[in-house]
Amino acid sequence: MNPDQQKNYWEEKPEAVNSVDTDSQPELTPSQQVQAVPDAPVSWTASEYVHPEKNGLWYVLFVAVALGLIACDIFLLKSYTFSILVVVMAISLVVYIRRAPRDIQYTLSTKQGLYIGEKLYNLADFKAFGLIRDGEHHSIMLIPIKRFATGVSVYFPEEAGERIVDILGNVLPMENLKLDMIDVVVRKLRL
Repeated sequence: MNPDQQKNYWEEKPEAVNSVDTDSQPELTPSQQVQAVPDAPVSWTASEYVHPEKNGLWYVLFVAVALGLIACDIFLLKSYTFSILVVVMAISLVVYIRRAPRDIQYTLSTKQGLYIGEKLYNLADFKAFGLIRDGEHHSIMLIPIKRFATGVSVYFPEEAGERIVDILGNVLPMENLKLDMIDVVVRKLRL
């Protein structure tokens, strides 16, 4: 084939090669074009974490627990450093939970790996992946090879899920995952 006859997959209408009639072939939708190319990267935008809404009752209970811990310190422990620690932790937790999550651009490809914003995670650094459904939110957890390395959790929209699983399934084995006890407690406390 001449270099002039080669066409890229992203061009709208390929020219006839070897006398194939392109008018009789149906045009592909964008999602079909992406699936026709197995190594095509998939990109999506999602929140960096789930941010549950908290009402006034949540804050009242939070203040009551903090004041209860301070009261226990004053009457039982008589150690004011614990009270200071409770106040500092309460302030930092309120600042953290009031921060809205950022929308992050994710890109996943078989060749390069997973881009989270500007940071690249090489898929060779992970031994498996799993899907976690957290209410109406879907996430993928990448399990690292290194023993003390942290896993990477990525939220994704449902419509991109099949393509994401296909790309990861070509590189990594899939494991059945579920939320561990700490994650369940954090979700129940709406942190």
